[in-house]
Amino acid sequence: AKTILWVVGGFKISVAGSKSICEYLKQAYTMDGLRAFDVEFMSGVYERPFEVEWLEQDQIPAQKNASMRVGGYLNGCRIGFDAGGSDRKVSSVVEGEATYSEEVVWFPKLQNDPSYHYAGIMDAMKTAASKMPRVDAIGVSTAGVVIGNRIMTSSLFLKVKNENPEAFEKVVKNIYTDIAKELGNVPIEVANDGDVTALAGAMDLGDNNVLGVAMGTSEAGGYVDGNGNITGWLNELAFVPADYNKNAMVDEWSGDYGCGVKYFSQDSVIKLAPAAGIELDENASPAEKLKAVQKLMAEGDERAKKIYETIGVYFGYAVAYYALFYDIKHVLLMGRVSSGEGGNILFQNAQKVLEVEFPELAEKITIHLPDESSRRVGQSIAAASLPNIG
Repeated sequence: AKTILWVVGGFKISVAGSKSICEYLKQAYTMDGLRAFDVEFMSGVYERPFEVEWLEQDQIPAQKNASMRVGGYLNGCRIGFDAGGSDRKVSSVVEGEATYSEEVVWFPKLQNDPSYHYAGIMDAMKTAASKMPRVDAIGVSTAGVVIGNRIMTSSLFLKVKNENPEAFEKVVKNIYTDIAKELGNVPIEVANDGDVTALAGAMDLGDNNVLGVAMGTSEAGGYVDGNGNITGWLNELAFVPADYNKNAMVDEWSGDYGCGVKYFSQDSVIKLAPAAGIELDENASPAEKLKAVQKLMAEGDERAKKIYETIGVYFGYAVAYYALFYDIKHVLLMGRVSSGEGGNILFQNAQKVLEVEFPELAEKITIHLPDESSRRVGQSIAAASLPNIG
């Protein structure tokens, strides 16, 4: 139930069959139950009270297909905007070619005043617009949950949401559509950055059924289905179970154990360092600790190698688990944790797990480790390609 909730999303769990299981889930999914974080998160995203209900088998509603064709449209003069936690990227894309790109350092996670975000995004849009004869469409790739081009929640605006909730509702939720209106009612499409990354991979591979997994500060996911569509699912793999041991490491934000974020992010590298015999500076930031291990890896340190081998084994089993919920042909492995020689070891061990433990999946699923430069350019073009302007 937890996996489906974080892969697909929703505000209601319908259960057929065992009433005792339904009652257990009802208790777990309350504000004082085991899954209180999930209840609060989903209620906020979908703006509906969360509930668990028991139904007869024939009463279970059919799955709604919310997939939609977005992306892959390269006609006209387009702006592609990529909102990151440490920098914002914008590109001018004319007939599918990025004619101008820039990266600007910013600090959205530290700001509780939405005018900081609004001004930064608008500045990027105007800069890109000035490099083209006109603006036909805007595509946005952003961290967080996006529904109907609205920002329902995002780490980029977390300080606004926590400290200035009225401003979040008034300014942040519609920040991108309001900017598009101010720029002359330009058509706009806003999508989760994981989905845009998967879309960039699908465009690059010339194929569909692509799952993108980025191992960075957290674990981000995105998916393009067999029709080349974004599904409208949450794909929040950071909260999908990766370890069912109740003594597994607890995620500080959700308060739950065994979540993917602790296995497929910089946290995993840090968690495994003591087991590998590596002492890290306790006063260093998580990013600095990751860099320290990456430096050891670049020097050929066998202890560091073991860390990446272990994460690779984790990931091989995770891909097999994800395949229960996604129809996968390609997995794109991305993010800072996958960079350098450590990324190659991680990639090789994940592929090996599939081949040895899940040979039927290994025949169908290919794991890819794209180079960072192609991902960066591809991401901007993919974001720009989101809106269909006919």
